[in-house]
Amino acid sequence: MRIAFFEDTAAGGFAPIALTRPVFELLCGQFSVRERVVRTLHVTEWGAFLRGFLAETYRETQPEARVNDFGWLAEQPTLLINGRWLTGPDGLAQLADATEAIVGKVGDEVAYILLEPFEAVLLTEDNWDDPLRKIAATRKAVEAGGSMIERPWDLIDLNPEMLVADFPTRARDRSAVEFQIEAGQQLAILGNPEHVSIDPTASIDPFVVIDARGGPVSIDARVKIQAFTRLEGPCHVGFQSELFRANLKAGSTIGPVCRVGGEIEASIMHGFSNKYHDGFLGHSYVCPWVNMGALTTNSDLKNDYSTVRVPLAGIPVDSGSKKVGAFFGDHTKTALCSQFNTGSSLGVMTMILPGGELLPKHVPSFSRVWHGTIDDHLDLDGALETARRAMERRNCELTAAQERLLRNLYEKTRDERQLAIERIRARQENSRRAGSET
Repeated sequence: MRIAFFEDTAAGGFAPIALTRPVFELLCGQFSVRERVVRTLHVTEWGAFLRGFLAETYRETQPEARVNDFGWLAEQPTLLINGRWLTGPDGLAQLADATEAIVGKVGDEVAYILLEPFEAVLLTEDNWDDPLRKIAATRKAVEAGGSMIERPWDLIDLNPEMLVADFPTRARDRSAVEFQIEAGQQLAILGNPEHVSIDPTASIDPFVVIDARGGPVSIDARVKIQAFTRLEGPCHVGFQSELFRANLKAGSTIGPVCRVGGEIEASIMHGFSNKYHDGFLGHSYVCPWVNMGALTTNSDLKNDYSTVRVPLAGIPVDSGSKKVGAFFGDHTKTALCSQFNTGSSLGVMTMILPGGELLPKHVPSFSRVWHGTIDDHLDLDGALETARRAMERRNCELTAAQERLLRNLYEKTRDERQLAIERIRARQENSRRAGSET
């Protein structure tokens, strides 16, 4: 099968977590949209059509993909899949029967469509949304099922459902019962052991509790789980991650190569991030290369139980949900005892230096917080060197292409930083005046 993933204009609504990656690489359940499709379908070759500034790094990380290659589209019929369409493996099975006569939709939005070679000339790098909608209007619409994600918190809301959907796709090399016997009965499994999947190379200390009564629990290869950790399903622990006395609650995904401690509830750690110490992370999404200092904590519920507004790129957006935590962009660092309010948004490569109080809800990319005030005094070259050292600790490399992307994002987010700083200064001046009048 020949497929291609595409981002539509709504991809811009996923800042800050999609500033360095296309939306179809965001994690939900055990996999990203791209990973789930490739695992489920018999894919012979594939392409990706995404925001232009991401093309260079995506070609580097996915060398087998044809990236923004419209000539490739014109060679053969290609099944286009919207990168925001989230459905489980069972829902993807219908794509094997997709024909040029139909278009799969979720509401009014295109989830998938089989593009004929002669139609590819209508698509350009500047605009493929409008041509796809016009082509879709010529086809019979069928209900695609699943969901079309719109904002970052949709990934959190749908994570439990996707964890359940992804669980049957795992190869169960070692059952929970077998592991329990090997561990000398010191691993406590609550619920049906068939709802627990443990890779043979995982290492689990005695006195660990796995609670599968509310959903399945999956533990990937080379995972290490320390004694007195509790895992509550549905949840997933990804490749080579380590849990230290953690309380991992339902609806959580820990991606590959994370070091995690403390309490985590209904959150997604994309991968290569550290939350080693105590502290609460709830209803949040953490991008790669984030490091959380000891006792870093976020709120995910307002005292008045009203819906949460999240400042995405500085613009407050009503989530419509009462449970929303924080969204951490790549390479963000939080210092000791950082406290984040409900619905916080931290951009790429932010440096959080707390002052014993709640931090600003919106911290733009490449900015610092010092004693509650945002500034733009971040040393970009120094921050890049820190990122390089952090990645080397995990046997990864900050490539020249990745550095160019970060420098490009630094320029693209300049206005957002300046506006945030001006707002902070205006509030401080208003407070000063109000204080002097009293």
